[in-house]
Amino acid sequence: MNETGRLPLLEGVLAAVDLGIIVLDGARRVVLWNQWMSRHSGTAAATVLGQDFATLFPELRGRRVDAAITQALEHNFPSLLSQTLNRSPFALFANAAAAQREERLQQALAVTPLAVDGAPRHCMIEIHDVSIAVGRENLLRQQALELRSQSFSDGLTGVANRRHFDVAIDKELRRAKRNGSALSLLMIDIDHFKNFNDHYGHQRGDECLVRVASALSGMLQRAADLIARYGGEEFVLILPDTNAEQAAHMAEALRARIIALHIPHAASGVELKQVTVSIGLATRTLEHPAEAQELIGAADRALYDAKRGGRNRVATQAPA
Repeated sequence: MNETGRLPLLEGVLAAVDLGIIVLDGARRVVLWNQWMSRHSGTAAATVLGQDFATLFPELRGRRVDAAITQALEHNFPSLLSQTLNRSPFALFANAAAAQREERLQQALAVTPLAVDGAPRHCMIEIHDVSIAVGRENLLRQQALELRSQSFSDGLTGVANRRHFDVAIDKELRRAKRNGSALSLLMIDIDHFKNFNDHYGHQRGDECLVRVASALSGMLQRAADLIARYGGEEFVLILPDTNAEQAAHMAEALRARIIALHIPHAASGVELKQVTVSIGLATRTLEHPAEAQELIGAADRALYDAKRGGRNRVATQAPA
């Protein structure tokens, strides 16, 4: 094939490829701008040919793309620019002709030095649309986060689940040991909840659990505080940097908050005939340096004391 036949073939290839191609000469003037670039930039080749690259794209001066062009033209060194560090450097859109353009295409770039038949060095900028791949990656990341959230959240109440609690109590215990700080634990149980379920039905029982969990979590003021569903009608609250006196005040506030919900409980064994909670409290201090199971055991024994004492009350035990 002679030179006359090769030129139309080359032009056809450049028009057919599904990526943007810009070729710059040694003075950084645009000598090639393919149809893909025209379509996604909204700028025809006739407008940009012969123009200085920096004049066309002043926002790219001093950026990674600019440095890659210098490396190609002056040092014959190719570069690959991922979308992670060089997100959407060119103003390219899926539909550049639209009156209101969408977000820019996500782009991956390759900058390659060109030297043909002794001609002065040129460089080629290849622009790949990676929007679909990025969108898929973001979706997978979001799904992974949702799965992680689900694995650490109680499906009914939305608060942390037992697994989340086990991880959190170990972390906070290590921090308390490291800092020499207090760590309090509250075990919270809905009084006579089996009677509630038997009297009102399991659907109303689930609604009660959701309301109680929401009220308890709404009382938390600090990001480090954690409320978790420990099992059935039992919840547990981790209070880092909280001594026994502060935790007792918090426990009484939580007990009063549940009373303020005024959830009827005709089968309750307490005088109020509404949903109440009993709370057991234990605090780890330098004087009582308990491990996780010892702290949980002390709070559980305190909860038993609160129930045995008539329910709808707070009881405290020091870790053994």
